[in-house]
Amino acid sequence: MQFWMEFFSIVAAVALVVQVGILIALFLQLKRTTESINRVVNDLHSRMGPILTRTQILLEDTQPKIANLVEDASHIVYLARGQAQRLDRVVGEATDRLRGQLVRVDRILTGTLEAVEDAGSQVRRTFWGPVHTMSALVQGIKIGLDVLRSRRNPEPVHETKEQEDELFI
Repeated sequence: MQFWMEFFSIVAAVALVVQVGILIALFLQLKRTTESINRVVNDLHSRMGPILTRTQILLEDTQPKIANLVEDASHIVYLARGQAQRLDRVVGEATDRLRGQLVRVDRILTGTLEAVEDAGSQVRRTFWGPVHTMSALVQGIKIGLDVLRSRRNPEPVHETKEQEDELFI
């Protein structure tokens, strides 16, 4: 049993030495990796530093210009809104005036057409009425004369289609 104890102690000591060796190797590799990462970070920092500085300077220079640009755009929008409101008001007033003028023209034209219609019917009554009466009188005299002539001449009188139409004028 003593042998086994010594054997396990030696195996445990060897395992411990191997573990220490592995840990030392891990430590050294980690140290090299850390140094490499530090170099890369320092290199990146040295390269990015000027870029960030220039970007900061550019932002500081352009910030007032951008602020002025935004302010000018806001003012332009304000002026455009005012002009649009004025234009809307002017167009509305013009539309109302035009509507009123159209109503006025419609009334004038309606009155004129009614007057023309009244004048036309007045002319028909005053002019064509006596003309029809005179036409009927002349036709009556003509027929009367034809009747008197037919008594003298025994020929039959044939009324033409035109004579019949003239009676109905």
